[in-house]
Amino acid sequence: MKKWKLLIGNKGLSTVEIILILVVLVGLVLIFKDEMVKLVESVFQTITSQVSKI
Repeated sequence: MKKWKLLIGNKGLSTVEIILILVVLVGLVLIFKDEMVKLVESVFQTITSQVSKI
């Protein structure tokens, strides 16, 4: 709880800034969604192939 008070206090981040950061993060996820899905799929394929060798 103390950490949140430091973040949102007078010298910390305001609610508007937190919302803007979240909007930017969601936007980046939407833009790079296909690339992230391909990356995760390739990582899981590599893991699966390595596990089958053991």
